[in-house]
Amino acid sequence: MNISIPPAPWQVQQWLNTPEPITLAGLRGRVVLVIAFQMLCPGCVSRGLPQALRAHSLFADSDLAVIGLHTVFEHHEAQGSRAALAAFLHEYRIGFPVGIDAPSAYGGLPQTMQAYNMQGTPTTLLIDRKGQLRLQHFGHLEDMELGAAIGRLLEQGTQG
Repeated sequence: MNISIPPAPWQVQQWLNTPEPITLAGLRGRVVLVIAFQMLCPGCVSRGLPQALRAHSLFADSDLAVIGLHTVFEHHEAQGSRAALAAFLHEYRIGFPVGIDAPSAYGGLPQTMQAYNMQGTPTTLLIDRKGQLRLQHFGHLEDMELGAAIGRLLEQGTQG
């Protein structure tokens, strides 16, 4: 889905792979690629996270920030601990920052997942330099489509 609206703030309870918490306001001026995932989600492990790693590598010298959002809405006992996620990130060599979505106070979907009306994982979010949500896609997005969208948003920042 291609859109242009201000995204909701992230409700992250902890961050991994970064010394400081990350905010959307702090990323203003950069294009932001967010991959919402669960470590026990087959589509996340086989497609979403590898795609985010490819984008992180291919656009390393650009103004693209790649962020992971671990948003657990099932199998809480198996994947709900920070230690389990840290081990997962180490094993899969995921070095970009990853936030742990804050659980809902009432059970159910985590807070950021609710705020973005995500259908599940993997979900890809693409935010432009002005902080506008430009793309939200549930499921797998083809590499060429994502790369073209990232390229367009990066180019917008270099024009006038």
